[in-house]
Amino acid sequence: MIRKAKIKDIKQIQALIGCFAKQDVMLPRSLNELYENIRDFWVVEDKGKISGCAALHISWDDLAEIKSLAVAKNKQKKGLGRNLVLACLAEAQVLGAKKVFALTYQPEFFKKLGFKKIKDEDLPHKIWAECINCCKFPDCQEIALLKVL
Repeated sequence: MIRKAKIKDIKQIQALIGCFAKQDVMLPRSLNELYENIRDFWVVEDKGKISGCAALHISWDDLAEIKSLAVAKNKQKKGLGRNLVLACLAEAQVLGAKKVFALTYQPEFFKKLGFKKIKDEDLPHKIWAECINCCKFPDCQEIALLKVL
């Protein structure tokens, strides 16, 4: 079941993201950051366990970002990641966003959902303010993709 995240989900969300961050395929998220942004998150819950998550973060004017997309290894290839992204895109439309971007190490996944690769400099400078505090800055290899809604 996909639903909006609740406070009780935060530690499971962090653990899920942490598994992929340790493999260097995703950026880590602190508990503080997760608690502060709980309203951005969607989760997949199965029998009380969080097996997937994604966040929709409003970035600027008509622009939103999909962040922290993760699906447990044993639940992948079942459409959960796709459904999480679709939930984020639907929410973006309701909120009035006209474009949604993702910074990712897995561009092919997003391309299958209609995202197109763009140049980093095509995104507003405000987006990169968060990057300054990232452990990968300035050598990040994430790829920017954009979907026009």
